[in-house]
Amino acid sequence: MARLPLGPSRFIAIAGNMGAGKSTLVEFLKTQYNLDAYYEPNDENPYLKDFYLDMKRWSFQSQMFFLSKKFSIHQKLTASEKAVIQDRTIYEDAEIFAENLYRQKKMSKRDYLVYRELYEAIIRELRAPDLMIYLTCSVKTLRKRIKLRGRPEEQNLPRSYLPRLQTLYNEWFQRYDLSKTLVIDTDKLDYLEDLFDQIDLFKQIESALR
Repeated sequence: MARLPLGPSRFIAIAGNMGAGKSTLVEFLKTQYNLDAYYEPNDENPYLKDFYLDMKRWSFQSQMFFLSKKFSIHQKLTASEKAVIQDRTIYEDAEIFAENLYRQKKMSKRDYLVYRELYEAIIRELRAPDLMIYLTCSVKTLRKRIKLRGRPEEQNLPRSYLPRLQTLYNEWFQRYDLSKTLVIDTDKLDYLEDLFDQIDLFKQIESALR
């Protein structure tokens, strides 16, 4: 089992669009580095099914749930004495998903400003990750993976939805400066089976954390 550089209390965050491979990478690194893993609380969101049916009606409630839940998760993981890894961050909830809803007029300006004010107050109090890993791949690959994993609520997304999110992800990551960063293209990366890909991945992560 590998060890992360510079002691046990490390915080790695995995960011990326739907279908980019976040959960797969979290599971892989969790096993390889003996990390405590924290996941996207989709199954706990009581508004999510309603949101996918009527985004305009339920966007504010759904995003507020994610914001409060991610705040709680972030507090727990940064207080941990073990090294931890997180699947999707509180930053993405606001900078990508809430921002997209507002731009697409699925969230009112009044709701968006209330949400944004709370988000900005929260992140001023949070410890940033030691390393933010941003997973990228083509929209074609995203669509293929989303279809294969078969989550019912994801199967009828508008065709323009993923490209819009991808644009927002790229914009956000260009201005993100809270921690060290690492970009990994997952289109053809096979770190589950390919030993060379595994070694290269370990080297990149360990170099970024030194």
